[in-house]
Amino acid sequence: MNLKTLALTAAAMLAAGACAAQSPTDTLATQKTKFKIVPTGRLLMDGGVFITNDTQDFKDGVDVPDVGVGVLGTYGDWTARIDIGYAFGKVALKDVYVEKKFTPAHTLRFGYFVHQFGLESMRGSALKVTMEEPTVSEAFTDGRLLGVMYNFNDKNFHASVSAHAESKAINLRANEMGETGYGAMTRLVYRPIHDGLDVAQVGFSAAVSGAQYNDDPELNHKIYEVTANFPTRIDQISAVNATVTDARNMFKFSPELLLCKGNLALESQYYWLQVSRKELPAYRAYGAYGMLRWLAWGGTYSYNQAGACLNTLQKKCLELVACYNYTCLSSESTGIYGGRVGDVSLTANWHLNKYMIWRLRAAYTHRFDRSGAPDVNLGAIQTRFQIIF
Repeated sequence: MNLKTLALTAAAMLAAGACAAQSPTDTLATQKTKFKIVPTGRLLMDGGVFITNDTQDFKDGVDVPDVGVGVLGTYGDWTARIDIGYAFGKVALKDVYVEKKFTPAHTLRFGYFVHQFGLESMRGSALKVTMEEPTVSEAFTDGRLLGVMYNFNDKNFHASVSAHAESKAINLRANEMGETGYGAMTRLVYRPIHDGLDVAQVGFSAAVSGAQYNDDPELNHKIYEVTANFPTRIDQISAVNATVTDARNMFKFSPELLLCKGNLALESQYYWLQVSRKELPAYRAYGAYGMLRWLAWGGTYSYNQAGACLNTLQKKCLELVACYNYTCLSSESTGIYGGRVGDVSLTANWHLNKYMIWRLRAAYTHRFDRSGAPDVNLGAIQTRFQIIF
């Protein structure tokens, strides 16, 4: 089944559900539960200018890095989402999931979506406050995965626990993969203060998984790759990459911190990863980011208890974000030099209204210590106009 057929089938199922929910033959209890379906969408348009010693790879230009359409349906305690994106000539599934709310504190989600692993996992790619995700987050998080996630929320605690298949499971059949790798992750948050305009929370995420799929039978489920691009989608250039051979399993963790007072907020995460290997030294990598957010005009921040993060700004306001990121994928003990990246950026986010955002980002990125690749100094000024609903 191709993506177009899947999208049409899903839309038909949702429409059928809506008709069924409103059928005159329904019981009185069913009639009181309304089916609601809302269209969703996004459009991102980028432009950028680069000053770099790597003039062969980086070119000034403009692009449309993401266009997406979808639907969000609710029926009682059930929620379903289908989202399809288009970028650079390719159509791909984004979020496709069903969620059941058992009580205000307990929910269960299953399908294809981003599982919780720290603060950055709570923001979609179109809602990154630094315009582009910090390199360390891209390297150490997994994106969307097929799986199931349980969430618990009360006043002072937030917890999520997930089980998932490896990333290629969405593209390939089980017999094409030879075997399917699985993993699990969790995010635990303690938030003693999140009333009014003040927030103080600490969290800890951890994950474990097996080796990954590879189309070479000799390497299939015997390698693990950690990779991230330079922070721009106008030019897609690999910044760091470590391919770990003879891999057995992967374990990683990430402590997080969120502090907020009125119109000022601090967010930070540290990442650590280890890949255990057969009769070889374990591979280890690490990194961290810290960002200072200032809502210069338009009010104060607010807290999202369900996601254990700050809410997305939705009214006319101007936000300034300063961020520093460091990523290290080079491991001297294993002889794997995947590279190191240091990055500093300043981003202005102007929320024109509830649906439109204009972003301007100035950054300097330094890549070094990568085997077979030159050191790169990249100065970039990028802008993005986006519509999201």
